[in-house]
Amino acid sequence: MSIEKISINDTVIAHVSADGVIIEDAQSALDLMMTAKYETGAYAIALPKDLIAESFFILSSGVAGEILQKFINYGFRVAIYGDFSKYTSKPLKDFIYESNNGKDVFFTEDLQSAVEKLARG
Repeated sequence: MSIEKISINDTVIAHVSADGVIIEDAQSALDLMMTAKYETGAYAIALPKDLIAESFFILSSGVAGEILQKFINYGFRVAIYGDFSKYTSKPLKDFIYESNNGKDVFFTEDLQSAVEKLARG
């Protein structure tokens, strides 16, 4: 895993990259947050969706809620980027839409738009 520090509009963003899944549950999300904070000082994280377990995208599993609650509780904002077109679940599409209209969790197509969303806050 590597974490790149991106600074834009007085916001520090940790861009995470890795080979394979690194977030499987709330504890692994918390570990990532603390590592990003320690290495970059960031409270905003951008990461590709491929680093998150597929169970996250099945809302009925409860994994997404558990993980995102950790981000919110610890004062972090997160932008998950990638191609979400393969997901056909209406609840997931609604969740993504609602998240993108909020201020803490975003789902975007690419890193640039993830950084832009995080830098606005």
